[in-house]
Amino acid sequence: MNFYNEMYDANGGVREHYKGYETWLAATPAERIERKRAEADLAFHRVGITFAVYGEEAGKERLIPFDVIPRIIPSKEWKALQSGMRQRVTALNMFLWDIYHDQEILKAGKIPAEQVLNNAQYRPVMQGIDVPGGIYAHIAGVDIVRAGEGEFYVLEDNLRVPSGVSYMLEDRKMMMRLFPELFAKHKVAPVQHYPDMLLEKLRAVAPQGIADPTVVVLTPGAYNSAYFEHSFLAQQMGVELVEGRDLFVKNDTVYMRTTQGPQRVDVIYRRIDDDFMDPLVFRADSALGVPGILKAYQAGNVTLSNAIGTGVADDKSIYPYVPDMIRFYLGEEPTLNNVPTYMCRKKDDLAYVLDHLAELVVKEVHGAGGYGMLVGPASTKEQIEHFRQLLIAKPDGYIAQPTLALSNCPTFVEEGIAPRHLDLRPFVLSSGKCVNMVPGGLTRVALTKGSLVVNSSQGGGTKDTWVLED
Repeated sequence: MNFYNEMYDANGGVREHYKGYETWLAATPAERIERKRAEADLAFHRVGITFAVYGEEAGKERLIPFDVIPRIIPSKEWKALQSGMRQRVTALNMFLWDIYHDQEILKAGKIPAEQVLNNAQYRPVMQGIDVPGGIYAHIAGVDIVRAGEGEFYVLEDNLRVPSGVSYMLEDRKMMMRLFPELFAKHKVAPVQHYPDMLLEKLRAVAPQGIADPTVVVLTPGAYNSAYFEHSFLAQQMGVELVEGRDLFVKNDTVYMRTTQGPQRVDVIYRRIDDDFMDPLVFRADSALGVPGILKAYQAGNVTLSNAIGTGVADDKSIYPYVPDMIRFYLGEEPTLNNVPTYMCRKKDDLAYVLDHLAELVVKEVHGAGGYGMLVGPASTKEQIEHFRQLLIAKPDGYIAQPTLALSNCPTFVEEGIAPRHLDLRPFVLSSGKCVNMVPGGLTRVALTKGSLVVNSSQGGGTKDTWVLED
């Protein structure tokens, strides 16, 4: 399989946008890079940039490995990506508005109604509710990969509680600290203003008539794998980090308990899944949410970001229809391609998948984090046979895709500098007035040789992402 290398072309020449960096890298002793990497690990541990790994011994935390060789994207390439993501997230928000209101796309037969209305992430309680600006996904993480001759594809859309932006910001801060001379030589577009942009978007979707909204970040608590990010973003935005027990609802209005007495809350940036948000409506055993918050939301007295019911649009069973959404709502052709996808609920697709399991990637439609998937070429016969039985038993629970030849980038690993596969998660912010993003995003890298799974839960690391300015 031929892999597109981000730094070198097919003939081994250095790509234009990497030339300055490659010259610096060639002149820098490996010992210095190793020393700087150790310095970064120590600093990340000191700051507490760790994540909990579920299923391992209680309380165990890991440092997400950080690679000191950046992923560099030229300005022209970024502009094309940015345009494609803006188009995609706009259509996804229009789709969410539509399915909770007139359902025109379902009536037109563009998407099978049962795929939406019977989806576990579709929330009937949201039907007919008008959300501020018509925006459901205020924060989206769009996972993008490069394959083949260098074409970009959207691997998936993350619209529920997309995570990872704190690592993007900390990676940049670390690179500037370790290698200030590189930023003097390269025009790297800044990302540090992301928290300000996020706060601005959250304030812009406050309930009508609120001139100076109170914004909070709602976390499940310190045992959540992304707790570092929750506290980091609250601190960076200068807003309160709260848990469900810190909030209460009175007269369909949400209040925060403070030492000065109750304070009204207008916008909640929630990092809790729908099921746990309101024990009076969803899971009665949830101690993470706020009883009555859904009624306050339905009354228009608080904005939840992202909206309840957003998950139906990023479900893997809906993913194949996003290009149709773009055509239906915007009258445009998609500028970013989907990965070709087999829907195993379709008889012919299932037959093909069962015949080619060793070549395909199979994913659970509700799966996330690199779990519940089969990477055919990297699997044993036993694993393939196990998935065959799962597919036969519940075909509508899976999709399958070709194994993409993910692009790779030089990465500093134990044996020195070697290519490793990567993806990119830019963070797209919407308020109804405009769609914005900081240049770049979180680059995740598979540190195991030959691995195509970049998730931190599966041993992946991160890189700083440089978008070069003109």
